[in-house]
This record gives sequence, C-alpha cells and structure tokens, in this order.
Amino acid sequence: MTHNSKIVPGTHEDQQKKTAEEPLYRVIIHNDDVTPMDFVIHVLSTIFFVPDPNASHIMYSAHLNGLAYVQTLPRPEARRRIGQAHFAARLKSYPLQFTMEPE
Repeated sequence: MTHNSKIVPGTHEDQQKKTAEEPLYRVIIHNDDVTPMDFVIHVLSTIFFVPDPNASHIMYSAHLNGLAYVQTLPRPEARRRIGQAHFAARLKSYPLQFTMEPE
C-alpha cells in the first residue's frame, strides 16, 4: 500500500509562525454616551472573547475613565476584531469606538 502525500506551501505552522512574528497591539475601547452597556458587553464577549465578568469590568472602566484596555493581539488580528466590532455597532447605529496602539 502506498501513501501519496502532498507538500502544500503555506502550512498551518507557517501561518502560526507569521502571526507570532507580527507586532503586538493593545486594543482600547472608548466610552460614548449612546451605546448601551449590554451591547458593549456583548461585543466584548463575542468578538474579543472576553469572559462576561471581565467584559463588565472593562465596560465600566471605559464608562468611568473614558477608555479602557481590552487586550493585546497581533496587529492583523486586532485590526480584524476592531473592524468586526465597528461593523456590529454601525448595524445598530451605535458610535462604539475601538482603537489600537503599539505595545
């Protein structure tokens, strides 16, 4: 019995290595007076995968201080998640804002 295996460029390991080499960015959430708190917690939980108690803490911290640290991610991942969060907020006509800054 012969086994024909193919070598495929761009393997999963290559992608992981590339992601590991990307610069890290801090994701920051900004407070606004329009976006409902439960929507903010939902976005933090579903898009950034922040557990609910932490999501509530981040939301309240942004509410009280004007902004709050969410998490640190490789630049492409931070950009992707921020884009998803902004898209979800705009669908509901909320001005929810996230930014990223180099670590």
